[in-house]
Amino acid sequence: MRRWIAALAVIFFALAPCWAHVGSPDVYFQGLAGPYHLTITIRTPAMIPGVADVEIRSADPGVSGIRVVPLYIVGPGAKYPPPPDPLVQSKEDPQFFSGKIWLMESGSWQVRVQLNGAQGAGEIAVPVPAAARNTLPMQKSLGVLLFALMTLLFCAIVSILGAARREGTLEPGQAPEPNQNRRGRFVMLGTAIVVLGILFFGNMWWNSEARGRTLEMVYKAPPLNVSLQPSGKLVLQMGDSAWHRTRPDTVMTNLIPDHGHLMHLFLIRVPQMDRFYHLHPELTSGSTNAFAIDLPQVPAGHYQVFADIVRESGFPDTMVAEIDLPNVPGVSLTGDNSEASTHPIPNDPSLSSSNTDVTEKGDIDTLSDGYRMVWERGPVPLSANHFVWLRFRLEDPQGKPASDVEPYMGMAGHAEIIRSDRSVFAHVHPDGSVAMAALELTQKNPATPAIGNGSAMMAMQMPMDKMSPEVSFPYGFPKAGEYRIFVQIKRAGHIETGVFDTEITP
Repeated sequence: MRRWIAALAVIFFALAPCWAHVGSPDVYFQGLAGPYHLTITIRTPAMIPGVADVEIRSADPGVSGIRVVPLYIVGPGAKYPPPPDPLVQSKEDPQFFSGKIWLMESGSWQVRVQLNGAQGAGEIAVPVPAAARNTLPMQKSLGVLLFALMTLLFCAIVSILGAARREGTLEPGQAPEPNQNRRGRFVMLGTAIVVLGILFFGNMWWNSEARGRTLEMVYKAPPLNVSLQPSGKLVLQMGDSAWHRTRPDTVMTNLIPDHGHLMHLFLIRVPQMDRFYHLHPELTSGSTNAFAIDLPQVPAGHYQVFADIVRESGFPDTMVAEIDLPNVPGVSLTGDNSEASTHPIPNDPSLSSSNTDVTEKGDIDTLSDGYRMVWERGPVPLSANHFVWLRFRLEDPQGKPASDVEPYMGMAGHAEIIRSDRSVFAHVHPDGSVAMAALELTQKNPATPAIGNGSAMMAMQMPMDKMSPEVSFPYGFPKAGEYRIFVQIKRAGHIETGVFDTEITP
Protein backbone atom coordinates (compact mmCIF):
# COMPACT_ATOMS: atom_id res chain seq x y z
CA MET A 1 0.00 0.00 0.00
CA ARG A 2 2.76 2.45 0.95
CA ARG A 3 4.64 1.69 -2.25
CA TRP A 4 1.54 2.52 -4.26
CA ILE A 5 1.07 5.77 -2.43
CA ALA A 6 4.73 6.61 -2.97
CA ALA A 7 4.31 5.99 -6.67
CA LEU A 8 1.46 8.48 -6.75
CA ALA A 9 3.61 11.03 -4.98
CA VAL A 10 5.79 11.64 -8.01
CA ILE A 11 5.20 11.80 -11.71
CA PHE A 12 8.41 9.99 -12.48
CA PHE A 13 11.34 8.69 -10.46
CA ALA A 14 13.42 11.51 -9.09
CA LEU A 15 16.89 11.86 -10.59
CA ALA A 16 19.78 14.08 -9.59
CA PRO A 17 20.09 17.21 -11.76
CA CYS A 18 22.31 16.67 -14.76
CA TRP A 19 23.09 19.16 -17.49
CA ALA A 20 25.53 20.18 -20.17
CA HIS A 21 27.15 22.32 -17.51
CA VAL A 22 27.02 19.84 -14.67
CA GLY A 23 24.71 21.14 -11.97
CA SER A 24 24.65 24.63 -13.55
CA PRO A 25 21.58 24.74 -15.80
CA ASP A 26 20.90 28.49 -16.00
CA VAL A 27 22.09 30.50 -19.00
CA TYR A 28 24.18 33.65 -18.55
CA PHE A 29 25.04 35.78 -21.56
CA GLN A 30 26.22 39.24 -22.54
CA GLY A 31 26.28 40.83 -25.96
CA LEU A 32 25.16 43.61 -28.27
CA ALA A 33 21.62 43.86 -29.62
CA GLY A 34 22.17 46.56 -32.18
CA PRO A 35 23.55 49.55 -30.24
CA TYR A 36 22.50 48.18 -26.83
CA HIS A 37 24.75 46.14 -24.57
CA LEU A 38 22.70 43.55 -22.68
CA THR A 39 23.34 41.08 -19.89
CA ILE A 40 20.83 38.25 -20.03
CA THR A 41 19.92 35.56 -17.50
CA ILE A 42 17.60 32.71 -18.46
CA ARG A 43 16.64 30.32 -15.66
CA THR A 44 15.50 27.12 -17.32
CA PRO A 45 12.71 24.98 -15.83
CA ALA A 46 13.46 21.66 -14.15
CA MET A 47 10.62 20.01 -16.10
CA ILE A 48 9.62 20.31 -19.74
CA PRO A 49 7.08 21.66 -20.64
CA GLY A 50 7.92 24.40 -18.20
CA VAL A 51 8.30 28.12 -17.66
CA ALA A 52 11.70 29.81 -17.95
CA ASP A 53 12.45 33.10 -16.19
CA VAL A 54 14.10 35.78 -18.32
CA GLU A 55 15.99 38.73 -16.83
CA ILE A 56 17.63 41.36 -19.04
CA ARG A 57 19.59 44.42 -18.04
CA SER A 58 20.62 47.09 -20.54
CA ALA A 59 23.87 48.91 -19.88
CA ASP A 60 22.51 51.78 -21.97
CA PRO A 61 19.58 53.97 -20.91
CA GLY A 62 16.65 54.75 -23.14
CA VAL A 63 15.34 51.24 -23.81
CA SER A 64 11.55 51.53 -24.06
CA GLY A 65 10.55 47.91 -24.52
CA ILE A 66 11.89 44.37 -24.88
CA ARG A 67 10.11 41.36 -26.38
CA VAL A 68 11.35 37.77 -26.38
CA VAL A 69 10.35 34.69 -28.33
CA PRO A 70 11.61 31.08 -27.95
CA LEU A 71 12.15 28.90 -31.00
CA TYR A 72 14.35 26.01 -32.03
CA ILE A 73 17.82 26.69 -33.44
CA VAL A 74 17.41 24.14 -36.24
CA GLY A 75 14.59 22.20 -37.84
CA PRO A 76 11.06 23.24 -38.80
CA GLY A 77 10.50 24.89 -35.43
CA ALA A 78 13.18 27.45 -36.25
CA LYS A 79 11.20 28.83 -39.20
CA TYR A 80 7.86 29.58 -37.57
CA PRO A 81 8.29 31.52 -34.31
CA PRO A 82 5.24 32.35 -32.20
CA PRO A 83 4.38 35.98 -31.39
CA PRO A 84 6.95 37.50 -29.01
CA ASP A 85 6.08 38.16 -25.38
CA PRO A 86 6.81 41.57 -23.83
CA LEU A 87 8.97 41.77 -20.74
CA VAL A 88 8.00 43.93 -17.77
CA GLN A 89 10.13 47.01 -17.14
CA SER A 90 11.11 47.55 -13.53
CA LYS A 91 9.69 50.70 -11.96
CA GLU A 92 12.70 51.05 -9.66
CA ASP A 93 15.29 50.34 -12.37
CA PRO A 94 14.14 51.30 -15.91
CA GLN A 95 17.10 49.47 -17.44
CA PHE A 96 15.99 46.11 -16.01
CA PHE A 97 13.34 43.92 -17.66
CA SER A 98 11.94 40.53 -16.63
CA GLY A 99 9.33 38.03 -17.74
CA LYS A 100 8.54 34.39 -18.40
CA ILE A 101 8.44 32.17 -21.47
CA TRP A 102 7.21 28.64 -22.08
CA LEU A 103 9.60 25.95 -23.32
CA MET A 104 7.26 23.25 -24.58
CA GLU A 105 9.66 20.44 -25.54
CA SER A 106 13.22 19.36 -24.93
CA GLY A 107 15.82 20.38 -27.45
CA SER A 108 18.23 23.06 -28.60
CA TRP A 109 16.33 26.33 -28.27
CA GLN A 110 17.18 29.95 -28.85
CA VAL A 111 15.56 32.96 -27.22
CA ARG A 112 15.40 35.89 -29.63
CA VAL A 113 15.47 39.27 -27.94
CA GLN A 114 13.97 42.25 -29.77
CA LEU A 115 14.09 45.73 -28.28
CA ASN A 116 13.33 49.34 -29.10
CA GLY A 117 14.71 52.48 -27.61
CA ALA A 118 16.10 55.94 -28.13
CA GLN A 119 18.89 54.59 -30.35
CA GLY A 120 16.56 52.54 -32.54
CA ALA A 121 15.84 48.82 -32.68
CA GLY A 122 18.09 45.90 -31.86
CA GLU A 123 17.97 42.10 -31.86
CA ILE A 124 20.07 39.23 -30.56
CA ALA A 125 19.58 35.49 -30.02
CA VAL A 126 20.72 33.44 -27.02
CA PRO A 127 21.06 29.63 -27.26
CA VAL A 128 19.20 27.78 -24.51
CA PRO A 129 19.46 23.98 -24.14
CA ALA A 130 16.19 22.77 -22.63
CA ALA A 131 15.49 19.36 -21.09
CA ALA A 132 13.83 17.87 -18.05
CA ARG A 133 16.49 17.56 -15.35
CA ASN A 134 14.57 15.90 -12.54
CA THR A 135 11.06 15.21 -11.32
CA LEU A 136 8.74 17.28 -9.21
CA PRO A 137 7.15 15.77 -6.09
CA MET A 138 3.45 15.97 -5.43
CA GLN A 139 2.34 18.52 -2.87
CA LYS A 140 2.07 16.94 0.58
CA SER A 141 -1.44 18.28 1.11
CA LEU A 142 -2.59 16.74 -2.16
CA GLY A 143 -0.90 13.44 -1.28
CA VAL A 144 -2.68 13.32 2.08
CA LEU A 145 -6.01 14.08 0.40
CA LEU A 146 -5.52 11.33 -2.22
CA PHE A 147 -4.49 8.82 0.44
CA ALA A 148 -7.62 9.60 2.48
CA LEU A 149 -9.84 9.25 -0.60
CA MET A 150 -8.17 5.97 -1.57
CA THR A 151 -8.68 4.59 1.96
CA LEU A 152 -12.32 5.67 1.87
CA LEU A 153 -12.87 4.02 -1.52
CA PHE A 154 -11.15 0.83 -0.38
CA CYS A 155 -13.32 0.57 2.73
CA ALA A 156 -16.44 1.45 0.74
CA ILE A 157 -15.86 -1.23 -1.91
CA VAL A 158 -15.18 -3.94 0.70
CA SER A 159 -18.18 -2.90 2.81
CA ILE A 160 -20.62 -2.60 -0.10
CA LEU A 161 -19.80 -5.99 -1.58
CA GLY A 162 -19.87 -7.62 1.88
CA ALA A 163 -23.25 -6.08 2.63
CA ALA A 164 -24.59 -7.10 -0.78
CA ARG A 165 -23.67 -10.75 -0.12
CA ARG A 166 -24.92 -10.68 3.47
CA GLU A 167 -28.22 -8.80 3.02
CA GLY A 168 -28.96 -8.79 -0.69
CA THR A 169 -31.63 -11.55 -0.46
CA LEU A 170 -33.26 -10.43 2.80
CA GLU A 171 -36.63 -8.77 3.11
CA PRO A 172 -36.68 -5.22 4.50
CA GLY A 173 -36.16 -5.27 8.25
CA GLN A 174 -35.13 -8.95 8.34
CA ALA A 175 -31.91 -9.68 10.32
CA PRO A 176 -29.21 -11.80 8.60
CA GLU A 177 -28.62 -15.30 9.87
CA PRO A 178 -25.18 -16.51 11.09
CA ASN A 179 -24.39 -18.28 7.79
CA GLN A 180 -25.23 -15.11 5.86
CA ASN A 181 -22.92 -13.08 8.13
CA ARG A 182 -20.21 -15.66 7.53
CA ARG A 183 -20.64 -15.47 3.74
CA GLY A 184 -20.54 -11.68 3.94
CA ARG A 185 -17.23 -11.79 5.79
CA PHE A 186 -15.80 -14.21 3.19
CA VAL A 187 -16.84 -11.81 0.42
CA MET A 188 -15.29 -8.87 2.26
CA LEU A 189 -12.03 -10.80 2.71
CA GLY A 190 -12.01 -11.84 -0.94
CA THR A 191 -12.80 -8.31 -2.07
CA ALA A 192 -9.99 -6.90 0.07
CA ILE A 193 -7.51 -9.42 -1.43
CA VAL A 194 -8.63 -8.59 -4.99
CA VAL A 195 -8.47 -4.82 -4.45
CA LEU A 196 -5.04 -5.04 -2.76
CA GLY A 197 -3.86 -7.22 -5.65
CA ILE A 198 -5.08 -4.62 -8.12
CA LEU A 199 -3.22 -1.93 -6.19
CA PHE A 200 -0.06 -4.06 -6.00
CA PHE A 201 0.06 -4.94 -9.69
CA GLY A 202 -1.07 -1.46 -10.59
CA ASN A 203 1.91 -0.15 -8.65
CA MET A 204 4.22 -2.47 -10.61
CA TRP A 205 2.74 -1.20 -13.89
CA TRP A 206 3.05 2.40 -12.72
CA ASN A 207 6.71 1.93 -11.82
CA SER A 208 7.42 0.30 -15.18
CA GLU A 209 5.76 3.18 -17.02
CA ALA A 210 7.64 5.68 -14.85
CA ARG A 211 10.98 4.06 -15.74
CA GLY A 212 10.18 4.23 -19.43
CA ARG A 213 9.04 7.82 -19.25
CA THR A 214 12.10 8.74 -17.22
CA LEU A 215 14.44 7.30 -19.84
CA GLU A 216 12.51 9.09 -22.55
CA MET A 217 12.06 12.52 -20.97
CA VAL A 218 14.64 13.16 -18.23
CA TYR A 219 17.96 14.30 -19.65
CA LYS A 220 21.06 12.28 -18.99
CA ALA A 221 24.44 12.89 -20.58
CA PRO A 222 25.83 10.02 -22.66
CA PRO A 223 27.97 7.55 -20.70
CA LEU A 224 31.71 7.91 -21.13
CA ASN A 225 34.23 5.10 -20.78
CA VAL A 226 37.81 6.28 -20.17
CA SER A 227 40.85 4.01 -20.35
CA LEU A 228 44.63 4.41 -20.50
CA GLN A 229 46.69 2.40 -22.96
CA PRO A 230 50.24 1.24 -22.07
CA SER A 231 51.62 3.78 -24.55
CA GLY A 232 50.18 6.64 -22.48
CA LYS A 233 47.29 7.32 -24.84
CA LEU A 234 43.99 8.15 -23.18
CA VAL A 235 40.97 6.68 -24.98
CA LEU A 236 37.46 8.03 -24.46
CA GLN A 237 34.50 6.02 -25.75
CA MET A 238 31.12 7.79 -25.87
CA GLY A 239 28.19 5.49 -25.13
CA ASP A 240 24.78 5.44 -26.74
CA SER A 241 22.19 7.96 -25.55
CA ALA A 242 18.56 7.09 -26.15
CA TRP A 243 17.55 10.60 -25.04
CA HIS A 244 19.57 12.12 -27.90
CA ARG A 245 18.73 9.44 -30.43
CA THR A 246 14.98 9.93 -30.02
CA ARG A 247 15.29 13.65 -30.84
CA PRO A 248 16.92 13.65 -34.28
CA ASP A 249 15.50 17.03 -35.31
CA THR A 250 15.93 19.15 -32.18
CA VAL A 251 19.06 17.67 -30.56
CA MET A 252 20.80 15.46 -33.15
CA THR A 253 23.73 13.14 -32.57
CA ASN A 254 26.45 14.43 -34.93
CA LEU A 255 29.12 16.70 -33.41
CA ILE A 256 30.39 20.11 -34.54
CA PRO A 257 33.61 21.89 -33.52
CA ASP A 258 33.54 24.37 -30.66
CA HIS A 259 36.58 26.68 -30.65
CA GLY A 260 38.06 24.49 -33.37
CA HIS A 261 37.82 21.21 -31.42
CA LEU A 262 35.20 18.47 -31.31
CA MET A 263 35.94 17.75 -27.65
CA HIS A 264 37.28 19.78 -24.74
CA LEU A 265 38.62 17.44 -22.09
CA PHE A 266 39.30 18.47 -18.51
CA LEU A 267 41.29 16.25 -16.15
CA ILE A 268 41.34 17.33 -12.51
CA ARG A 269 43.09 15.38 -9.77
CA VAL A 270 40.68 14.95 -6.87
CA PRO A 271 39.98 15.60 -4.14
CA GLN A 272 42.93 18.03 -3.99
CA MET A 273 42.19 19.75 -7.33
CA ASP A 274 45.91 20.51 -7.47
CA ARG A 275 46.49 19.28 -11.04
CA PHE A 276 44.46 20.60 -13.96
CA TYR A 277 44.60 19.68 -17.65
CA HIS A 278 42.64 21.23 -20.54
CA LEU A 279 43.16 18.90 -23.50
CA HIS A 280 41.63 18.29 -26.92
CA PRO A 281 41.33 14.65 -27.98
CA GLU A 282 40.66 13.80 -31.61
CA LEU A 283 38.35 11.26 -33.17
CA THR A 284 40.02 7.94 -33.81
CA SER A 285 40.22 6.82 -37.41
CA GLY A 286 36.93 5.54 -38.77
CA SER A 287 34.97 6.28 -35.56
CA THR A 288 32.25 8.77 -34.73
CA ASN A 289 32.21 8.30 -30.96
CA ALA A 290 35.76 7.32 -29.89
CA PHE A 291 38.39 9.93 -29.04
CA ALA A 292 42.06 9.58 -28.12
CA ILE A 293 44.97 11.75 -27.04
CA ASP A 294 48.57 11.22 -25.95
CA LEU A 295 48.70 12.47 -22.39
CA PRO A 296 51.30 14.97 -21.21
CA GLN A 297 53.27 14.26 -18.05
CA VAL A 298 50.64 13.35 -15.44
CA PRO A 299 51.37 12.41 -11.81
CA ALA A 300 49.58 9.43 -10.30
CA GLY A 301 46.22 9.97 -8.70
CA HIS A 302 42.47 9.76 -9.01
CA TYR A 303 41.18 12.09 -11.72
CA GLN A 304 37.77 13.55 -12.44
CA VAL A 305 36.98 13.72 -16.16
CA PHE A 306 34.72 16.32 -17.77
CA ALA A 307 34.32 16.09 -21.57
CA ASP A 308 32.51 18.90 -23.42
CA ILE A 309 30.97 18.35 -26.85
CA VAL A 310 28.41 20.24 -28.97
CA ARG A 311 25.78 18.62 -31.16
CA GLU A 312 24.98 19.68 -34.70
CA SER A 313 21.87 21.42 -33.38
CA GLY A 314 23.90 23.47 -30.92
CA PHE A 315 22.94 21.29 -27.94
CA PRO A 316 25.94 20.92 -25.56
CA ASP A 317 26.78 17.89 -23.42
CA THR A 318 29.25 17.48 -20.59
CA MET A 319 30.07 13.82 -20.06
CA VAL A 320 31.48 12.78 -16.69
CA ALA A 321 33.79 9.93 -15.68
CA GLU A 322 36.58 9.10 -13.23
CA ILE A 323 39.85 7.27 -13.68
CA ASP A 324 42.89 6.24 -11.62
CA LEU A 325 46.09 7.12 -13.45
CA PRO A 326 49.66 6.01 -12.73
CA ASN A 327 52.63 8.28 -13.28
CA VAL A 328 52.51 9.01 -17.02
CA PRO A 329 55.83 10.25 -18.54
CA GLY A 330 53.79 11.85 -21.29
CA VAL A 331 54.54 14.04 -24.26
CA SER A 332 55.10 17.77 -24.56
CA LEU A 333 52.04 19.97 -24.65
CA THR A 334 51.26 21.43 -28.06
CA GLY A 335 48.64 23.65 -29.63
CA ASP A 336 45.75 24.62 -27.38
CA ASN A 337 46.46 21.96 -24.73
CA SER A 338 47.40 23.31 -21.32
CA GLU A 339 48.04 22.27 -17.72
CA ALA A 340 48.36 23.84 -14.31
CA SER A 341 49.86 22.75 -11.01
CA THR A 342 48.64 24.47 -7.87
CA HIS A 343 48.01 24.06 -4.14
CA PRO A 344 45.34 21.67 -2.85
CA ILE A 345 41.96 23.23 -2.39
CA PRO A 346 41.72 24.43 1.22
CA ASN A 347 38.94 23.52 3.59
CA ASP A 348 38.57 27.22 4.33
CA PRO A 349 39.06 29.38 1.20
CA SER A 350 39.69 32.40 3.40
CA LEU A 351 43.04 30.89 4.40
CA SER A 352 45.91 32.15 2.27
CA SER A 353 48.26 29.71 0.55
CA SER A 354 51.79 29.72 -0.76
CA ASN A 355 50.91 31.11 -4.17
CA THR A 356 47.70 33.01 -3.46
CA ASP A 357 47.69 36.34 -1.65
CA VAL A 358 44.84 38.61 -0.69
CA THR A 359 45.58 42.32 -1.02
CA GLU A 360 43.62 45.50 -1.45
CA LYS A 361 43.59 44.73 -5.21
CA GLY A 362 41.75 41.45 -4.78
CA ASP A 363 42.88 37.84 -5.07
CA ILE A 364 46.24 37.44 -6.76
CA ASP A 365 47.76 34.25 -8.13
CA THR A 366 51.48 34.43 -8.90
CA LEU A 367 52.18 32.28 -11.95
CA SER A 368 55.22 30.12 -12.68
CA ASP A 369 56.87 32.66 -15.01
CA GLY A 370 56.52 35.59 -12.61
CA TYR A 371 53.36 36.98 -14.16
CA ARG A 372 50.38 37.53 -11.91
CA MET A 373 46.66 37.10 -12.40
CA VAL A 374 44.39 39.35 -10.35
CA TRP A 375 40.77 38.64 -9.50
CA GLU A 376 39.00 41.95 -9.02
CA ARG A 377 36.54 40.37 -6.66
CA GLY A 378 35.19 43.43 -4.88
CA PRO A 379 34.02 43.73 -1.27
CA VAL A 380 30.55 42.17 -1.66
CA PRO A 381 30.39 38.44 -0.76
CA LEU A 382 29.27 36.15 -3.58
CA SER A 383 25.94 34.41 -3.11
CA ALA A 384 24.14 31.61 -4.92
CA ASN A 385 21.74 32.19 -7.82
CA HIS A 386 22.80 35.79 -8.39
CA PHE A 387 24.30 37.20 -11.58
CA VAL A 388 27.92 38.26 -11.10
CA TRP A 389 30.77 39.49 -13.25
CA LEU A 390 33.96 37.53 -12.67
CA ARG A 391 36.70 40.00 -13.64
CA PHE A 392 40.39 39.10 -14.00
CA ARG A 393 43.52 40.94 -15.08
CA LEU A 394 46.92 39.64 -16.20
CA GLU A 395 49.99 41.58 -15.03
CA ASP A 396 53.69 41.28 -15.82
CA PRO A 397 56.29 40.76 -13.04
CA GLN A 398 56.48 44.54 -12.53
CA GLY A 399 52.75 44.76 -11.85
CA LYS A 400 51.94 46.41 -15.19
CA PRO A 401 49.13 45.14 -17.46
CA ALA A 402 50.42 42.41 -19.76
CA SER A 403 51.03 43.79 -23.25
CA ASP A 404 51.35 40.55 -25.20
CA VAL A 405 47.93 38.95 -24.66
CA GLU A 406 46.53 37.04 -27.62
CA PRO A 407 43.36 35.02 -28.30
CA TYR A 408 43.08 31.57 -26.76
CA MET A 409 40.98 29.43 -29.09
CA GLY A 410 39.31 32.54 -30.45
CA MET A 411 38.41 34.04 -27.07
CA ALA A 412 39.93 36.51 -24.66
CA GLY A 413 39.90 33.79 -22.04
CA HIS A 414 38.30 30.65 -20.68
CA ALA A 415 37.20 29.85 -17.14
CA GLU A 416 36.38 26.50 -15.56
CA ILE A 417 34.32 26.67 -12.38
CA ILE A 418 34.17 23.57 -10.15
CA ARG A 419 32.49 22.99 -6.81
CA SER A 420 34.65 21.12 -4.29
CA ASP A 421 32.35 18.06 -4.39
CA ARG A 422 32.31 18.19 -8.24
CA SER A 423 28.54 18.52 -8.31
CA VAL A 424 28.98 21.74 -10.32
CA PHE A 425 31.18 22.16 -13.38
CA ALA A 426 30.93 25.04 -15.85
CA HIS A 427 33.15 25.99 -18.77
CA VAL A 428 32.41 29.67 -19.43
CA HIS A 429 33.63 32.39 -21.76
CA PRO A 430 33.47 36.19 -21.94
CA ASP A 431 30.13 35.82 -23.76
CA GLY A 432 28.75 33.71 -20.93
CA SER A 433 27.88 30.11 -20.21
CA VAL A 434 26.57 29.24 -23.68
CA ALA A 435 28.51 27.08 -26.13
CA MET A 436 30.13 29.33 -28.71
CA ALA A 437 29.31 26.89 -31.51
CA ALA A 438 25.63 27.17 -30.55
CA LEU A 439 25.90 30.94 -30.41
CA GLU A 440 27.22 31.03 -33.96
CA LEU A 441 24.25 28.95 -35.13
CA THR A 442 21.79 31.45 -33.69
CA GLN A 443 23.22 34.53 -35.39
CA LYS A 444 22.09 35.74 -38.76
CA ASN A 445 25.75 35.84 -39.79
CA PRO A 446 27.33 32.66 -38.36
CA ALA A 447 30.74 33.81 -39.54
CA THR A 448 30.81 36.60 -36.97
CA PRO A 449 34.03 35.98 -35.04
CA ALA A 450 33.70 35.22 -31.34
CA ILE A 451 36.76 37.26 -30.40
CA GLY A 452 37.42 39.68 -27.62
CA ASN A 453 36.24 40.45 -24.14
CA GLY A 454 32.69 40.84 -25.37
CA SER A 455 30.03 39.12 -27.39
CA ALA A 456 30.44 37.36 -30.68
CA MET A 457 28.03 39.98 -31.99
CA MET A 458 30.32 42.83 -31.03
CA ALA A 459 32.06 44.53 -33.91
CA MET A 460 35.48 44.18 -32.36
CA GLN A 461 38.09 46.34 -34.06
CA MET A 462 40.94 45.39 -31.73
CA PRO A 463 43.98 43.98 -33.56
CA MET A 464 44.55 40.34 -32.83
CA ASP A 465 48.01 40.99 -31.42
CA LYS A 466 46.85 43.76 -29.03
CA MET A 467 44.15 42.22 -26.93
CA SER A 468 43.20 43.55 -23.54
CA PRO A 469 44.88 41.94 -20.50
CA GLU A 470 41.50 42.08 -18.74
CA VAL A 471 38.76 39.51 -19.17
CA SER A 472 35.30 39.21 -17.62
CA PHE A 473 32.91 36.26 -17.37
CA PRO A 474 29.16 36.59 -16.67
CA TYR A 475 27.98 33.79 -14.41
CA GLY A 476 25.81 32.82 -11.46
CA PHE A 477 26.88 30.16 -8.95
CA PRO A 478 23.98 27.66 -8.78
CA LYS A 479 24.32 26.78 -5.08
CA ALA A 480 26.30 27.59 -1.97
CA GLY A 481 29.59 25.88 -1.23
CA GLU A 482 33.31 25.94 -1.86
CA TYR A 483 34.45 26.51 -5.45
CA ARG A 484 37.71 26.55 -7.37
CA ILE A 485 38.02 28.68 -10.52
CA PHE A 486 40.65 28.06 -13.22
CA VAL A 487 41.11 31.13 -15.46
CA GLN A 488 43.06 30.73 -18.69
CA ILE A 489 44.56 33.58 -20.73
CA LYS A 490 47.13 33.25 -23.51
CA ARG A 491 50.13 35.54 -23.87
CA ALA A 492 53.20 35.31 -26.13
CA GLY A 493 52.19 31.80 -27.19
CA HIS A 494 51.96 30.58 -23.58
CA ILE A 495 48.72 29.68 -21.82
CA GLU A 496 48.57 31.15 -18.33
CA THR A 497 46.23 29.49 -15.79
CA GLY A 498 45.28 31.36 -12.64
CA VAL A 499 43.65 29.46 -9.77
CA PHE A 500 41.25 31.05 -7.31
CA ASP A 501 39.16 29.72 -4.43
CA THR A 502 35.95 31.18 -3.12
CA GLU A 503 33.12 30.38 -0.75
CA ILE A 504 29.59 31.03 -2.06
CA THR A 505 26.96 31.88 0.54
CA PRO A 506 23.29 30.80 0.28
